[in-house]
Amino acid sequence: MAEGNSSRFDVLIHRLREIGTLRSVQATLGWDQETMMPPAAAEFRGEEMALLSSIIHRRATDPEIGDLVQAAAQEPDVREDEILRADLREIRRDYENACKLPTELVAELTLAGTRGLTAWKQARAESRFEIFRPHLETILELNRRKAMCLHDGKGGELYDALLDEFEPGMKSSRVEAMFTPLRLELVSLLEELADAPDPPDPAIHRLPIPVGLQARFSREVAEAIGYDFNAGRLDVATHPFTEGLAPGDTRITSRYQEAPFADGLGSTMHEAGHALYEQGLPKEQFHGRPLAEAASLGIHESQSRLWENQVGRSRPFWAFALPRAVGALGQGLQGLNPDQVYRAMNIVAPGLIRVESDEVTYNLHIMLRFDLERAMLRGDLNPSDLPAAWNDRIRSDLGLAVPDDARGCLQDIHWSMGAVGYFPTYTLGNLYSAQIWEAVRRDLPDLDRQMASGDFQPLLAWLREKIHRHGRRWPAEELGERITGTRLSHEPLIKYLGDKLRPVYGLACS
Repeated sequence: MAEGNSSRFDVLIHRLREIGTLRSVQATLGWDQETMMPPAAAEFRGEEMALLSSIIHRRATDPEIGDLVQAAAQEPDVREDEILRADLREIRRDYENACKLPTELVAELTLAGTRGLTAWKQARAESRFEIFRPHLETILELNRRKAMCLHDGKGGELYDALLDEFEPGMKSSRVEAMFTPLRLELVSLLEELADAPDPPDPAIHRLPIPVGLQARFSREVAEAIGYDFNAGRLDVATHPFTEGLAPGDTRITSRYQEAPFADGLGSTMHEAGHALYEQGLPKEQFHGRPLAEAASLGIHESQSRLWENQVGRSRPFWAFALPRAVGALGQGLQGLNPDQVYRAMNIVAPGLIRVESDEVTYNLHIMLRFDLERAMLRGDLNPSDLPAAWNDRIRSDLGLAVPDDARGCLQDIHWSMGAVGYFPTYTLGNLYSAQIWEAVRRDLPDLDRQMASGDFQPLLAWLREKIHRHGRRWPAEELGERITGTRLSHEPLIKYLGDKLRPVYGLACS
Protein backbone atom coordinates (compact mmCIF):
# COMPACT_ATOMS: atom_id res chain seq x y z
CA MET A 1 0.00 0.00 0.00
CA ALA A 2 1.28 3.43 -0.90
CA GLU A 3 0.43 5.10 2.37
CA GLY A 4 1.20 8.59 1.10
CA ASN A 5 -1.72 8.35 -1.30
CA SER A 6 -4.15 6.74 1.13
CA SER A 7 -6.61 8.21 3.57
CA ARG A 8 -5.59 8.18 7.21
CA PHE A 9 -8.41 5.70 7.86
CA ASP A 10 -7.05 3.32 5.21
CA VAL A 11 -3.57 3.52 6.73
CA LEU A 12 -5.06 2.83 10.16
CA ILE A 13 -6.93 -0.20 8.86
CA HIS A 14 -3.76 -1.55 7.25
CA ARG A 15 -1.97 -1.28 10.61
CA LEU A 16 -4.84 -3.02 12.41
CA ARG A 17 -4.92 -5.85 9.89
CA GLU A 18 -1.22 -6.53 10.56
CA ILE A 19 -1.88 -6.55 14.32
CA GLY A 20 -4.86 -8.83 13.78
CA THR A 21 -2.68 -11.25 11.82
CA LEU A 22 -0.17 -11.39 14.67
CA ARG A 23 -3.03 -12.10 17.07
CA SER A 24 -4.11 -14.95 14.79
CA VAL A 25 -0.62 -16.43 15.08
CA GLN A 26 -0.79 -16.12 18.85
CA ALA A 27 -4.25 -17.73 18.94
CA THR A 28 -2.97 -20.64 16.84
CA LEU A 29 -0.18 -21.23 19.35
CA GLY A 30 -2.77 -21.12 22.13
CA TRP A 31 -4.99 -23.64 20.38
CA ASP A 32 -2.00 -25.95 19.90
CA GLN A 33 -1.08 -25.57 23.57
CA GLU A 34 -4.47 -26.91 24.64
CA THR A 35 -4.81 -29.68 22.06
CA MET A 36 -1.61 -30.98 20.46
CA MET A 37 1.47 -29.57 22.21
CA PRO A 38 3.67 -32.06 24.08
CA PRO A 39 3.95 -31.26 27.81
CA ALA A 40 7.71 -30.71 27.66
CA ALA A 41 7.18 -27.74 25.32
CA ALA A 42 5.18 -25.75 27.87
CA GLU A 43 7.97 -23.57 29.27
CA PHE A 44 9.28 -22.44 25.89
CA ARG A 45 5.72 -21.93 24.64
CA GLY A 46 5.34 -19.48 27.48
CA GLU A 47 8.34 -17.52 26.20
CA GLU A 48 6.93 -17.58 22.67
CA MET A 49 3.55 -16.32 23.82
CA ALA A 50 5.03 -13.62 26.05
CA LEU A 51 7.25 -12.33 23.23
CA LEU A 52 4.32 -12.25 20.82
CA SER A 53 2.22 -10.41 23.40
CA SER A 54 4.94 -7.79 23.79
CA ILE A 55 5.27 -7.30 20.03
CA ILE A 56 1.50 -7.04 19.56
CA HIS A 57 1.12 -4.64 22.47
CA ARG A 58 3.89 -2.33 21.24
CA ARG A 59 2.29 -2.19 17.81
CA ALA A 60 -1.19 -1.66 19.24
CA THR A 61 0.00 1.22 21.45
CA ASP A 62 2.23 2.91 18.87
CA PRO A 63 1.52 6.66 19.14
CA GLU A 64 1.03 6.70 15.38
CA ILE A 65 -2.12 4.61 15.90
CA GLY A 66 -3.48 7.35 18.13
CA ASP A 67 -2.60 10.01 15.56
CA LEU A 68 -4.28 8.00 12.81
CA VAL A 69 -7.43 7.61 14.92
CA GLN A 70 -7.58 11.37 15.47
CA ALA A 71 -7.00 12.13 11.79
CA ALA A 72 -9.42 9.49 10.51
CA ALA A 73 -12.22 10.92 12.65
CA GLN A 74 -12.09 14.12 10.58
CA GLU A 75 -12.32 12.45 7.17
CA PRO A 76 -15.67 12.96 5.39
CA ASP A 77 -16.07 9.29 4.43
CA VAL A 78 -15.82 8.27 8.07
CA ARG A 79 -17.92 11.11 9.47
CA GLU A 80 -20.76 10.34 7.07
CA ASP A 81 -20.81 6.56 7.53
CA GLU A 82 -22.48 5.27 10.72
CA ILE A 83 -20.77 1.88 10.49
CA LEU A 84 -17.30 3.36 10.05
CA ARG A 85 -17.93 5.75 12.94
CA ALA A 86 -18.85 2.78 15.13
CA ASP A 87 -15.71 0.96 13.99
CA LEU A 88 -13.56 3.97 14.82
CA ARG A 89 -15.26 4.40 18.20
CA GLU A 90 -14.27 0.86 19.16
CA ILE A 91 -10.77 1.24 17.68
CA ARG A 92 -10.28 4.31 19.88
CA ARG A 93 -11.56 2.43 22.93
CA ASP A 94 -9.17 -0.46 22.34
CA TYR A 95 -6.23 1.87 21.77
CA GLU A 96 -6.86 3.93 24.89
CA ASN A 97 -7.26 0.83 27.07
CA ALA A 98 -4.13 -0.78 25.64
CA CYS A 99 -2.12 2.39 26.31
CA LYS A 100 -3.00 2.17 29.99
CA LEU A 101 -1.10 -1.12 30.29
CA PRO A 102 2.71 -1.33 30.40
CA THR A 103 4.11 -3.78 27.84
CA GLU A 104 6.04 -5.52 30.60
CA LEU A 105 2.82 -6.23 32.51
CA VAL A 106 1.16 -7.64 29.39
CA ALA A 107 4.10 -10.00 28.88
CA GLU A 108 4.08 -11.01 32.56
CA LEU A 109 0.37 -11.82 32.37
CA THR A 110 0.85 -13.93 29.26
CA LEU A 111 3.75 -15.86 30.74
CA ALA A 112 1.90 -16.37 34.03
CA GLY A 113 -1.12 -17.66 32.12
CA THR A 114 0.94 -20.15 30.15
CA ARG A 115 2.68 -21.43 33.28
CA GLY A 116 -0.58 -21.37 35.19
CA LEU A 117 -2.29 -23.49 32.56
CA THR A 118 0.44 -26.12 32.75
CA ALA A 119 0.29 -26.19 36.55
CA TRP A 120 -3.52 -26.34 36.49
CA LYS A 121 -3.49 -29.38 34.22
CA GLN A 122 -1.18 -31.22 36.62
CA ALA A 123 -3.07 -30.03 39.71
CA ARG A 124 -6.39 -31.11 38.22
CA ALA A 125 -5.03 -34.50 37.15
CA GLU A 126 -3.67 -35.12 40.68
CA SER A 127 -6.52 -33.28 42.42
CA ARG A 128 -4.01 -31.20 44.42
CA PHE A 129 -4.82 -27.51 44.71
CA GLU A 130 -1.42 -26.78 46.28
CA ILE A 131 0.26 -27.37 42.91
CA PHE A 132 -1.77 -24.55 41.38
CA ARG A 133 -2.02 -22.22 44.40
CA PRO A 134 1.21 -20.20 43.87
CA HIS A 135 0.29 -19.66 40.22
CA LEU A 136 -3.17 -18.45 41.21
CA GLU A 137 -1.60 -16.01 43.67
CA THR A 138 0.65 -14.64 40.92
CA ILE A 139 -2.23 -14.38 38.44
CA LEU A 140 -4.43 -12.55 40.95
CA GLU A 141 -1.66 -10.08 41.82
CA LEU A 142 -0.96 -9.36 38.15
CA ASN A 143 -4.68 -8.92 37.49
CA ARG A 144 -4.90 -6.56 40.44
CA ARG A 145 -2.11 -4.48 38.90
CA LYS A 146 -3.84 -4.64 35.54
CA ALA A 147 -7.15 -3.50 37.04
CA MET A 148 -5.43 -0.57 38.76
CA CYS A 149 -4.04 0.52 35.38
CA LEU A 150 -7.41 0.23 33.65
CA HIS A 151 -9.65 1.60 36.39
CA ASP A 152 -11.05 4.95 35.35
CA GLY A 153 -11.29 6.35 38.88
CA LYS A 154 -15.00 7.08 38.48
CA GLY A 155 -16.17 4.88 41.31
CA GLY A 156 -17.03 1.22 41.36
CA GLU A 157 -14.43 -1.41 42.20
CA LEU A 158 -11.27 -2.77 40.63
CA TYR A 159 -13.15 -5.86 39.48
CA ASP A 160 -15.16 -3.65 37.11
CA ALA A 161 -12.06 -2.91 35.05
CA LEU A 162 -11.50 -6.63 34.45
CA LEU A 163 -15.19 -7.34 33.79
CA ASP A 164 -15.22 -4.51 31.24
CA GLU A 165 -12.66 -6.34 29.12
CA PHE A 166 -15.07 -9.23 28.61
CA GLU A 167 -18.40 -7.38 28.85
CA PRO A 168 -17.77 -3.74 27.87
CA GLY A 169 -19.77 -1.25 29.90
CA MET A 170 -20.94 -3.78 32.48
CA LYS A 171 -20.42 -3.10 36.19
CA SER A 172 -20.29 -5.60 39.03
CA SER A 173 -23.04 -3.67 40.83
CA ARG A 174 -25.37 -4.19 37.87
CA VAL A 175 -24.43 -7.86 37.66
CA GLU A 176 -25.22 -8.20 41.35
CA ALA A 177 -28.54 -6.39 40.88
CA MET A 178 -29.57 -8.95 38.24
CA PHE A 179 -28.07 -11.98 39.97
CA THR A 180 -29.76 -11.36 43.35
CA PRO A 181 -33.39 -11.76 42.21
CA LEU A 182 -32.35 -14.44 39.72
CA ARG A 183 -30.81 -16.48 42.52
CA LEU A 184 -33.97 -16.29 44.63
CA GLU A 185 -36.15 -17.36 41.69
CA LEU A 186 -33.82 -20.23 40.75
CA VAL A 187 -33.72 -21.59 44.29
CA SER A 188 -37.52 -21.41 44.46
CA LEU A 189 -37.87 -23.24 41.14
CA LEU A 190 -35.31 -25.85 42.23
CA GLU A 191 -37.29 -26.55 45.41
CA GLU A 192 -40.54 -26.75 43.44
CA LEU A 193 -39.12 -29.30 40.99
CA ALA A 194 -37.59 -31.37 43.78
CA ASP A 195 -41.12 -32.00 45.13
CA ALA A 196 -42.71 -32.62 41.72
CA PRO A 197 -45.01 -35.64 41.32
CA ASP A 198 -43.74 -36.90 37.95
CA PRO A 199 -39.98 -36.36 37.46
CA PRO A 200 -38.36 -37.56 34.23
CA ASP A 201 -36.70 -40.98 34.05
CA PRO A 202 -32.88 -40.61 34.14
CA ALA A 203 -32.16 -44.12 32.81
CA ILE A 204 -30.93 -42.84 29.45
CA HIS A 205 -28.06 -41.04 31.19
CA ARG A 206 -26.71 -44.35 32.52
CA LEU A 207 -26.29 -45.91 29.08
CA PRO A 208 -22.57 -46.50 28.38
CA ILE A 209 -21.80 -45.41 24.82
CA PRO A 210 -18.28 -45.60 23.34
CA VAL A 211 -16.75 -42.15 23.04
CA GLY A 212 -15.73 -42.79 19.44
CA LEU A 213 -19.38 -43.22 18.45
CA GLN A 214 -20.27 -40.09 20.40
CA ALA A 215 -17.60 -38.05 18.65
CA ARG A 216 -18.88 -39.07 15.22
CA PHE A 217 -22.49 -38.32 16.16
CA SER A 218 -21.50 -34.96 17.66
CA ARG A 219 -19.78 -34.08 14.39
CA GLU A 220 -22.93 -35.00 12.47
CA VAL A 221 -25.07 -32.76 14.70
CA ALA A 222 -22.61 -29.85 14.51
CA GLU A 223 -22.69 -30.07 10.74
CA ALA A 224 -26.49 -30.29 10.70
CA ILE A 225 -26.92 -27.05 12.64
CA GLY A 226 -24.58 -25.22 10.27
CA TYR A 227 -20.97 -25.50 11.47
CA ASP A 228 -18.72 -25.33 8.41
CA PHE A 229 -16.06 -28.04 8.67
CA ASN A 230 -14.39 -26.67 5.57
CA ALA A 231 -13.48 -23.70 7.75
CA GLY A 232 -13.04 -25.49 11.06
CA ARG A 233 -12.13 -28.56 13.09
CA LEU A 234 -13.55 -30.57 16.00
CA ASP A 235 -10.96 -31.93 18.43
CA VAL A 236 -10.80 -33.08 22.05
CA ALA A 237 -9.56 -30.95 24.97
CA THR A 238 -9.54 -31.17 28.77
CA HIS A 239 -11.74 -28.07 28.91
CA PRO A 240 -13.83 -27.57 25.74
CA PHE A 241 -13.33 -24.26 23.95
CA THR A 242 -13.75 -22.46 20.64
CA GLU A 243 -11.02 -20.46 18.94
CA GLY A 244 -11.74 -18.12 16.07
CA LEU A 245 -8.19 -18.09 14.74
CA ALA A 246 -8.58 -16.18 11.49
CA PRO A 247 -10.86 -15.71 8.49
CA GLY A 248 -11.78 -19.21 7.35
CA ASP A 249 -10.40 -20.89 10.49
CA THR A 250 -12.68 -21.41 13.49
CA ARG A 251 -11.90 -24.48 15.61
CA ILE A 252 -13.88 -26.18 18.34
CA THR A 253 -13.08 -28.82 20.93
CA SER A 254 -15.28 -31.06 23.03
CA ARG A 255 -14.89 -33.88 25.54
CA TYR A 256 -16.73 -37.16 26.01
CA GLN A 257 -17.33 -39.82 28.64
CA GLU A 258 -19.17 -43.11 28.21
CA ALA A 259 -22.07 -41.94 30.36
CA PRO A 260 -23.93 -39.70 30.25
CA PHE A 261 -23.53 -39.29 26.50
CA ALA A 262 -25.64 -36.10 26.62
CA ASP A 263 -22.74 -34.20 28.22
CA GLY A 264 -20.52 -34.69 25.19
CA LEU A 265 -23.29 -33.79 22.77
CA GLY A 266 -24.21 -30.70 24.79
CA SER A 267 -20.56 -29.65 24.94
CA THR A 268 -20.24 -29.97 21.17
CA MET A 269 -23.45 -28.04 20.50
CA HIS A 270 -22.32 -25.36 22.95
CA GLU A 271 -18.97 -24.89 21.22
CA ALA A 272 -20.58 -25.13 17.78
CA GLY A 273 -22.85 -22.26 18.86
CA HIS A 274 -19.78 -20.16 19.61
CA ALA A 275 -18.28 -21.23 16.30
CA LEU A 276 -21.39 -20.32 14.31
CA TYR A 277 -21.06 -16.79 15.69
CA GLU A 278 -17.37 -16.69 14.77
CA GLN A 279 -18.07 -18.01 11.29
CA GLY A 280 -20.86 -15.46 10.88
CA LEU A 281 -18.72 -12.44 11.75
CA PRO A 282 -17.55 -10.43 8.70
CA LYS A 283 -13.91 -11.43 9.12
CA GLU A 284 -12.97 -11.57 5.45
CA GLN A 285 -13.94 -7.91 5.08
CA PHE A 286 -12.90 -6.50 8.45
CA HIS A 287 -10.09 -8.71 9.79
CA GLY A 288 -8.27 -6.98 12.65
CA ARG A 289 -11.07 -4.48 13.24
CA PRO A 290 -13.82 -4.34 15.87
CA LEU A 291 -16.47 -4.91 13.18
CA ALA A 292 -15.08 -8.46 12.83
CA GLU A 293 -15.29 -9.17 16.57
CA ALA A 294 -18.08 -10.30 18.90
CA ALA A 295 -20.07 -7.60 20.67
CA SER A 296 -19.15 -9.09 24.05
CA LEU A 297 -18.61 -12.43 25.73
CA GLY A 298 -22.15 -12.26 27.09
CA ILE A 299 -23.49 -12.06 23.54
CA HIS A 300 -21.04 -14.79 22.51
CA GLU A 301 -22.30 -16.98 25.33
CA SER A 302 -25.89 -16.30 24.33
CA GLN A 303 -25.17 -18.00 21.03
CA SER A 304 -23.58 -21.09 22.55
CA ARG A 305 -26.24 -21.46 25.22
CA LEU A 306 -29.05 -20.94 22.71
CA TRP A 307 -27.86 -23.84 20.54
CA GLU A 308 -27.02 -26.04 23.53
CA ASN A 309 -30.21 -25.40 25.51
CA GLN A 310 -33.05 -23.73 23.63
CA VAL A 311 -32.32 -25.96 20.62
CA GLY A 312 -30.46 -29.00 21.98
CA ARG A 313 -32.80 -29.58 24.94
CA SER A 314 -35.98 -29.03 22.91
CA ARG A 315 -38.59 -31.57 21.84
CA PRO A 316 -38.36 -30.61 18.13
CA PHE A 317 -34.59 -31.15 18.16
CA TRP A 318 -34.98 -34.67 19.53
CA ALA A 319 -37.67 -35.46 16.97
CA PHE A 320 -34.90 -34.82 14.43
CA ALA A 321 -31.95 -36.22 16.38
CA LEU A 322 -33.29 -39.41 18.00
CA PRO A 323 -33.56 -41.56 14.85
CA ARG A 324 -30.02 -40.52 13.94
CA ALA A 325 -28.80 -41.15 17.48
CA VAL A 326 -30.25 -44.68 17.43
CA GLY A 327 -28.35 -45.37 14.23
CA ALA A 328 -25.12 -43.74 15.37
CA LEU A 329 -24.90 -44.63 19.06
CA GLY A 330 -26.19 -48.20 19.19
CA GLN A 331 -29.17 -50.19 20.35
CA GLY A 332 -29.49 -48.70 23.83
CA LEU A 333 -31.67 -45.86 22.57
CA GLN A 334 -34.07 -48.09 20.63
CA GLY A 335 -37.63 -48.11 21.88
CA LEU A 336 -37.46 -44.55 23.20
CA ASN A 337 -39.57 -41.77 21.75
CA PRO A 338 -38.59 -38.08 21.37
CA ASP A 339 -40.77 -37.03 24.30
CA GLN A 340 -38.99 -39.42 26.69
CA VAL A 341 -35.57 -38.20 25.57
CA TYR A 342 -36.69 -34.57 25.71
CA ARG A 343 -37.83 -34.99 29.32
CA ALA A 344 -34.61 -36.78 30.26
CA MET A 345 -32.52 -34.01 28.71
CA ASN A 346 -34.25 -31.51 31.01
CA ILE A 347 -33.68 -33.23 34.34
CA VAL A 348 -32.77 -30.74 37.05
CA ALA A 349 -30.42 -32.15 39.67
CA PRO A 350 -27.65 -30.38 41.58
CA GLY A 351 -24.19 -31.54 40.53
CA LEU A 352 -20.57 -30.69 41.25
CA ILE A 353 -19.44 -29.86 37.71
CA ARG A 354 -20.49 -26.59 36.08
CA VAL A 355 -20.26 -27.71 32.46
CA GLU A 356 -22.42 -30.78 33.20
CA SER A 357 -25.10 -28.79 35.02
CA ASP A 358 -28.73 -28.34 34.08
CA GLU A 359 -30.15 -24.96 33.11
CA VAL A 360 -31.29 -24.08 36.64
CA THR A 361 -28.28 -25.00 38.76
CA TYR A 362 -25.76 -23.84 36.15
CA ASN A 363 -26.31 -20.22 37.11
CA LEU A 364 -25.79 -20.97 40.80
CA HIS A 365 -22.35 -22.29 39.81
CA ILE A 366 -21.60 -19.02 38.03
CA MET A 367 -22.71 -16.88 40.97
CA LEU A 368 -20.37 -18.85 43.23
CA ARG A 369 -17.41 -18.14 40.95
CA PHE A 370 -18.36 -14.48 40.56
CA ASP A 371 -18.48 -13.98 44.31
CA LEU A 372 -15.24 -15.87 45.03
CA GLU A 373 -13.11 -14.19 42.38
CA ARG A 374 -14.35 -10.75 43.45
CA ALA A 375 -13.43 -11.60 47.03
CA MET A 376 -9.97 -12.81 46.04
CA LEU A 377 -9.31 -9.72 43.92
CA ARG A 378 -10.36 -7.44 46.79
CA GLY A 379 -8.18 -9.38 49.21
CA ASP A 380 -11.16 -10.54 51.28
CA LEU A 381 -10.41 -14.18 50.45
CA ASN A 382 -6.90 -15.59 50.54
CA PRO A 383 -6.24 -17.96 47.61
CA SER A 384 -5.03 -20.59 50.07
CA ASP A 385 -8.55 -20.59 51.54
CA LEU A 386 -10.26 -21.01 48.16
CA PRO A 387 -10.91 -24.79 48.39
CA ALA A 388 -12.64 -24.47 51.77
CA ALA A 389 -14.68 -21.44 50.66
CA TRP A 390 -15.67 -23.24 47.45
CA ASN A 391 -16.69 -26.39 49.28
CA ASP A 392 -18.72 -24.46 51.85
CA ARG A 393 -20.58 -22.61 49.11
CA ILE A 394 -21.35 -25.81 47.16
CA ARG A 395 -22.70 -27.35 50.35
CA SER A 396 -24.81 -24.27 51.05
CA ASP A 397 -26.10 -23.69 47.52
CA LEU A 398 -26.47 -27.22 46.18
CA GLY A 399 -26.46 -29.44 49.26
CA LEU A 400 -23.46 -31.42 48.01
CA ALA A 401 -20.14 -32.45 49.55
CA VAL A 402 -17.10 -31.82 47.34
CA PRO A 403 -14.98 -34.98 47.42
CA ASP A 404 -11.77 -33.57 45.96
CA ASP A 405 -10.20 -30.47 44.41
CA ALA A 406 -10.57 -31.74 40.83
CA ARG A 407 -14.34 -31.68 41.23
CA GLY A 408 -14.14 -28.49 43.23
CA CYS A 409 -12.11 -25.36 42.66
CA LEU A 410 -9.84 -26.92 40.02
CA GLN A 411 -12.55 -27.84 37.53
CA ASP A 412 -12.39 -24.64 35.42
CA ILE A 413 -9.53 -23.47 33.23
CA HIS A 414 -10.22 -19.72 33.36
CA TRP A 415 -8.17 -18.52 36.33
CA SER A 416 -5.17 -20.56 35.20
CA MET A 417 -5.14 -18.59 31.93
CA GLY A 418 -5.42 -15.26 33.75
CA ALA A 419 -9.11 -14.69 32.94
CA VAL A 420 -10.48 -12.94 36.05
CA GLY A 421 -13.83 -11.24 35.48
CA TYR A 422 -14.92 -13.73 32.81
CA PHE A 423 -17.36 -15.92 34.75
CA PRO A 424 -20.35 -13.50 34.99
CA THR A 425 -20.60 -13.48 31.19
CA TYR A 426 -21.91 -17.06 31.27
CA THR A 427 -25.07 -16.12 33.15
CA LEU A 428 -25.32 -12.85 31.23
CA GLY A 429 -25.31 -15.06 28.15
CA ASN A 430 -28.19 -17.09 29.58
CA LEU A 431 -30.12 -13.88 30.21
CA TYR A 432 -29.48 -12.69 26.67
CA SER A 433 -30.32 -16.08 25.15
CA ALA A 434 -33.73 -16.19 26.85
CA GLN A 435 -34.62 -12.72 25.54
CA ILE A 436 -33.26 -13.53 22.09
CA TRP A 437 -35.26 -16.77 22.04
CA GLU A 438 -38.47 -14.83 22.68
CA ALA A 439 -37.67 -12.69 19.62
CA VAL A 440 -36.81 -15.79 17.56
CA ARG A 441 -40.13 -17.42 18.43
CA ARG A 442 -41.95 -14.24 17.51
CA ASP A 443 -40.23 -13.90 14.13
CA LEU A 444 -40.09 -17.60 13.17
CA PRO A 445 -43.53 -19.07 13.92
CA ASP A 446 -42.73 -22.27 11.99
CA LEU A 447 -39.50 -22.93 13.90
CA ASP A 448 -40.60 -26.10 15.70
CA ARG A 449 -41.55 -27.83 12.44
CA GLN A 450 -38.33 -26.68 10.80
CA MET A 451 -36.14 -28.03 13.62
CA ALA A 452 -38.05 -31.31 13.81
CA SER A 453 -37.36 -31.83 10.11
CA GLY A 454 -33.65 -31.02 10.56
CA ASP A 455 -33.85 -27.60 8.91
CA PHE A 456 -31.84 -25.26 11.15
CA GLN A 457 -31.03 -22.79 8.38
CA PRO A 458 -33.90 -20.35 9.12
CA LEU A 459 -32.74 -20.01 12.73
CA LEU A 460 -29.10 -19.61 11.75
CA ALA A 461 -30.03 -17.04 9.07
CA TRP A 462 -32.01 -15.08 11.68
CA LEU A 463 -29.03 -15.04 14.06
CA ARG A 464 -26.69 -14.04 11.24
CA GLU A 465 -28.94 -11.14 10.27
CA LYS A 466 -29.73 -9.89 13.77
CA ILE A 467 -26.43 -10.54 15.59
CA HIS A 468 -23.47 -12.09 13.78
CA ARG A 469 -22.98 -9.69 10.88
CA HIS A 470 -22.85 -6.61 13.11
CA GLY A 471 -19.71 -7.43 15.10
CA ARG A 472 -19.11 -4.63 17.61
CA ARG A 473 -21.23 -2.09 15.74
CA TRP A 474 -23.29 -1.58 18.91
CA PRO A 475 -22.51 -2.21 22.59
CA ALA A 476 -23.89 -5.51 23.85
CA GLU A 477 -26.90 -4.19 25.75
CA GLU A 478 -27.86 -1.88 22.90
CA LEU A 479 -27.63 -4.78 20.46
CA GLY A 480 -29.85 -6.82 22.79
CA GLU A 481 -32.40 -4.03 23.01
CA ARG A 482 -32.45 -3.61 19.22
CA ILE A 483 -33.20 -7.33 18.86
CA THR A 484 -35.67 -7.80 21.70
CA GLY A 485 -37.07 -4.34 22.41
CA THR A 486 -36.36 -4.71 26.13
CA ARG A 487 -33.51 -4.07 28.55
CA LEU A 488 -31.48 -7.00 29.87
CA SER A 489 -33.32 -8.62 32.78
CA HIS A 490 -33.55 -11.91 34.69
CA GLU A 491 -37.30 -12.23 34.07
CA PRO A 492 -37.33 -13.80 30.55
CA LEU A 493 -34.92 -16.52 31.70
CA ILE A 494 -37.11 -17.39 34.68
CA LYS A 495 -40.20 -17.46 32.46
CA TYR A 496 -38.46 -19.68 29.88
CA LEU A 497 -37.25 -22.12 32.54
CA GLY A 498 -40.58 -22.29 34.36
CA ASP A 499 -42.68 -22.67 31.21
CA LYS A 500 -40.48 -25.54 30.01
CA LEU A 501 -39.56 -27.38 33.19
CA ARG A 502 -42.86 -27.42 35.09
CA PRO A 503 -44.63 -29.53 32.40
CA VAL A 504 -41.54 -31.74 32.14
CA TYR A 505 -41.98 -32.50 35.85
CA GLY A 506 -45.76 -32.89 35.70
CA LEU A 507 -46.49 -29.50 37.20
CA ALA A 508 -48.90 -26.84 35.98
CA CYS A 509 -47.36 -23.65 34.59
CA SER A 510 -47.78 -20.74 36.98
